[in-house]
Amino acid sequence: MKLKQLSILLAASTLLATSSAMAWESEDGAHSTSASVALSTDYMWRGYSQTDNEFAISGSFDYAHSSGFYAGTWASNVDFALQGDDGNNEQAHVEVDVYAGFGGDIGDSGFSYDLGFLRYIYPSTADGNGDWNEYYASLSYSFVTAFVGYSDEYLGDDDIDATYYNLSASYDLPADFALAAGIGYYDIDGSNAEYADWSIGISKEFAGFGFDLSYTDTDQDNDYLADGRAIFTISKSM
Repeated sequence: MKLKQLSILLAASTLLATSSAMAWESEDGAHSTSASVALSTDYMWRGYSQTDNEFAISGSFDYAHSSGFYAGTWASNVDFALQGDDGNNEQAHVEVDVYAGFGGDIGDSGFSYDLGFLRYIYPSTADGNGDWNEYYASLSYSFVTAFVGYSDEYLGDDDIDATYYNLSASYDLPADFALAAGIGYYDIDGSNAEYADWSIGISKEFAGFGFDLSYTDTDQDNDYLADGRAIFTISKSM
């Protein structure tokens, strides 16, 4: 086993061992916090491998209010190049996402919504090169969710607008298994790029852990998008 992979596994073990202290809810139920940690064979994001086809460890911490407001942060190791202000590439090693939003049910219609803002931050690069914002909205009904994310500074470039559309579904199976599938389309205006990605996977909760096996691919074959691959993830909610 590579030393890098061994270090990730040890870090995951340490985080999982501290899980019991993370979850909290106020006496009146108005406020709550939660956390999670996950170890995955790859960090795939909209068709791109963010870890250069290597293991990823990620974690999150979230706050929620009974009104529907929520805020949180999520972080993972990454390994890819971002273009700096001087035109030279910088290697990103850590990604930290900070987000906030508001969601809830739409009366008794069976529909639910989510509106929010997300900031992608790469602290290992100089002067915040590559940091960028995304605004998102989703609408769900039963087991189907439609999502749209928009940015006017894709990957930190003020000249690139990008809109990502995704339609996903999750369905409970016998024996506490769940089947999930999704298809996405990225329209990146400033670079005249567009492509579709898709995924399908099966998951199960067992002994307090989540296990997920999925397959993902895109409709393009180039040096930037990842080849089709299976990804295994083990996670723990706290």
